[in-house]
Amino acid sequence: MQAMILAAGRGERMRPLTDATPKPLLRAGGKPLIVWHIERLVRAGIRDIVINHAWLGGQIEAYLQDGSRYGARIRYSPESEPLETAGGIAHALHLLGQEPFLVVNGDIWCDWDPAAAPAIAMQLARQNKLAWLLLADNPEHHPDGDFGLAGDSVVCNDDHSPATSASRPDLFTFTGIGIYQPALFQGLSPSAPAKLAPLLRQAMAACQVLGRHYNGRWTDVGTPQRLAQLDLHLGMA
Repeated sequence: MQAMILAAGRGERMRPLTDATPKPLLRAGGKPLIVWHIERLVRAGIRDIVINHAWLGGQIEAYLQDGSRYGARIRYSPESEPLETAGGIAHALHLLGQEPFLVVNGDIWCDWDPAAAPAIAMQLARQNKLAWLLLADNPEHHPDGDFGLAGDSVVCNDDHSPATSASRPDLFTFTGIGIYQPALFQGLSPSAPAKLAPLLRQAMAACQVLGRHYNGRWTDVGTPQRLAQLDLHLGMA
């Protein structure tokens, strides 16, 4: 099975830290965020990894190189301009093959074990579904959540007002970890920006998205403050 780490974002909310360093190379617990992902993937037996990049992407390639020092085989999908999540995946599809693949946002930290991914990929293929999403409890900075769960199916909730969210405990936040069939991205240009959420909502409307609520630790490292908190947590672990 192959994995893709999304590493093309500018990291505007992380400035000034990202003015000279790409966000995935920012450190927490003594190592860059992206290295945590690579090491966890390799431990799970997922060694073929594609990484996209745009802002200061040369630094990412120079630091990780071919991935051999981590036991990985890394290939890169450079973007002259950031293509958003779905656009970046579509741009890299020729590297990812025809089977379901795992995608991880490069600017998160999560202790979910990707060793579960191959079985989930087989489930997607067996049930002819397009995607699987890992969902987490809503953090303070995103209290209204993204999607709901109906059994093992992910459903779209268009009304995210605080009053409504309080009465819907099944609203969760998308962690940025998903497993996708290549067919989800059919029709997208490999060179045009495209967001992932509209594709997912369309697939949800057709009951084509599975998911799971995860109770482990997950951090959206979106600000210098959250990076510092994660660094403190990992330093104490």
